[in-house]
Amino acid sequence: MRTIAVVIEYDGTDFAGFQVQQGKRTVQAELCRAVQKITKEKVAVIGASRTDAGAHATGQVVHFRTTCRIPIERVPAALNSVLPRDIAARWAWEADDSFHARYSALSRVYRYTVWNHPVRSALMERYAYRVSQPLDIEAMQEATRYLIGKHDFAAFASEVGRYRNTVREVYSAHLLARQPLVWLRIEANGFLQGMVRAIMGTLIEVGLGKRTPDAMAQLLESGTRQQAGFNVPAHGLCLVRVNYDRSTILKKGVTGG
Repeated sequence: MRTIAVVIEYDGTDFAGFQVQQGKRTVQAELCRAVQKITKEKVAVIGASRTDAGAHATGQVVHFRTTCRIPIERVPAALNSVLPRDIAARWAWEADDSFHARYSALSRVYRYTVWNHPVRSALMERYAYRVSQPLDIEAMQEATRYLIGKHDFAAFASEVGRYRNTVREVYSAHLLARQPLVWLRIEANGFLQGMVRAIMGTLIEVGLGKRTPDAMAQLLESGTRQQAGFNVPAHGLCLVRVNYDRSTILKKGVTGG
């Protein structure tokens, strides 16, 4: 039995999210079908992160276990030959038997993109949330600094009752701007459902002068979702990277590009 890990990219526009849902088109269901076609085996495909409906990924990681002997260097091309156009396998590696795409992850990195312009962009419409009013980037950057460290992020979680523990550690958080594009790039050991979208909604309110930057610290202390900002739409959200301890997961060298 082999454990194969694959880095996956997808445009989430036409998906009901990553995870399999009865009667709905999902990324995981399409991947399961593709893996079955190339391995001739019905196997489970496990993802590192359950992205929301409409959210995208350039660095989602999945794994599956198979007895198929397809060479690892051929796996991305084989998958791409049967995957739909809005999903692509970027590269693959043969992992240790203990590897698990979700539970072996040390951190995940998400990016949220804002199109800050009074006129919409045809090219960015699917991948960025438009804010037509000018944003105070410096105030948003100041607010972002409060996110770094270990905090209770209950104020930024959807359906907070589903979690035993809402404490997460944010390793880095950067608000970057190259007008008209504004990005939040955030890395943490884990994310609550809706967390990045609620954080970005709060930052936008800071940028519009509706909140002061130190309101971010107050929200972290409050733990009350109703006090935080709105959830921005999922189409501006992208999972860009999942990080692992390479010394423990690699059975054979990384292949692909």
